[in-house]
Amino acid sequence: MTYSIGDVAKKLNLTVYTLRYYDKEGLMPFVERTPSGNRVFKESDVELLNVIECLKSSGMPIKDIKNFIEWLSEGDSTLQQRYDMFMERKTAVETQMEELQKTMDLIKHKCSYYKTALDAGTEDIHKNDKIGTAVFD
Repeated sequence: MTYSIGDVAKKLNLTVYTLRYYDKEGLMPFVERTPSGNRVFKESDVELLNVIECLKSSGMPIKDIKNFIEWLSEGDSTLQQRYDMFMERKTAVETQMEELQKTMDLIKHKCSYYKTALDAGTEDIHKNDKIGTAVFD
């Protein structure tokens, strides 16, 4: 089965503009074109675009994603580079998740703090807390 650029944009929740930008940046050399120049995407192209979106959402710069695409075209000789790249991404995402967890912990604490204060009708209920309200409020 093949897809048009519009089909792929809908399927991946992207804009056609984004897909054209990826093509311009060299991230889609694998996509075939019709004689009239229209892009024709196969299922494997859509799967690779999913990987590109994953890398992008992990914070990887476009130039590094382009390196990955180039390594793919080089075949098995670049397996180690691709493995190392994904291990680095894994570490980066784990660090982001730890930071987000700390953020979530503080937000949950403040939700509880304000809920308790609302229920009591005053922040005075927290006067004896270990964490002073002046620091966070």
